[in-house]
Amino acid sequence: MAENDWKSRLGVVFSTNPDFKYQTEEQEIQQETLPPQKQRLRVFLEKKNRGGKQVTVVAGFIGSDDDLQQLGRMLKTRCGVGGAVKDGQIIVQGDLREKVATILEQAGYNAKRGN
Repeated sequence: MAENDWKSRLGVVFSTNPDFKYQTEEQEIQQETLPPQKQRLRVFLEKKNRGGKQVTVVAGFIGSDDDLQQLGRMLKTRCGVGGAVKDGQIIVQGDLREKVATILEQAGYNAKRGN
């Protein structure tokens, strides 16, 4: 049994069957990516919990993780900075709200600037 398998047993505490294998119904939900014109992305600045550093966050993307990763890679490359893609958000280092919003709009996305 894997290290964290005990968390995914979902109510099975004990089985007397020595050949028992707990099976979960894993449903791979693949989110369909909306076309850029229908996306409503929010671009905002975040400073909290980042050690005093500022990051530009792009939130609101609806689609697959692969498409989100690809969009994040494109933004980081075009801005020439580092960043990450996690929890459904693209994080770009620095205060680049205007530049990120402009790049997104040029790519056909609806980008709304925040704070």
